[in-house]
Amino acid sequence: MTVKECGHRDDHKEELYRRILYGVIALVVAVLLVIFLFWIITRPTKPTFVLQDVTLYAFNLSYPTTLTTNLQITISSRNPNQRIGVYYERIDVYASYRNQQISLPTMLPATYQGHKDINVWSPFLYGIAVPVSPYVAEALSQDLNTGMVLVNIKVDGRVKWRVGTWMSGKYHLNANCPAYINLGERSKGIGLGGAVKYQFVQGCTVDV
Repeated sequence: MTVKECGHRDDHKEELYRRILYGVIALVVAVLLVIFLFWIITRPTKPTFVLQDVTLYAFNLSYPTTLTTNLQITISSRNPNQRIGVYYERIDVYASYRNQQISLPTMLPATYQGHKDINVWSPFLYGIAVPVSPYVAEALSQDLNTGMVLVNIKVDGRVKWRVGTWMSGKYHLNANCPAYINLGERSKGIGLGGAVKYQFVQGCTVDV
């Protein structure tokens, strides 16, 4: 074999390797472009939550610094996406006052929420003789004297996005629903025996 023939074969190999490299790069770019377009077209919008009502059975501050809470809430969630479903793998709901949890978490059943669907839950939230800090007890005592208490209904969960048969990984969901309860004027609510139902249409802040 002549030197000229060897050089020609080496050039042919280099050209072949170059074409393979360009092909791999083009394939990677095409895949990334498809993923990007898929995300742009179907990127999920976080669900919206609305606190509809709170039925108060007990909300009592006792000596020295314990709080007993017994209430039922109605909360709804809406999936605003047209092409993406939401799978609520786990949802806990609890009541909070001044950033301190005052009820045990109530677990809601796992559920799938289709496109534009709305789910409504009405869980009970209990907290029996829950110890609170002296600061929280003093603030609550003042709020009870004025007759207006802000209780935050918190939602803590894990969700997945679903497009067709594809399911995403888990995402942490947090929702905060403020409920201004007028204890000074029970006429602001609806009497239900020993309980009072306060109606809201209160939007919640949601982070996913």
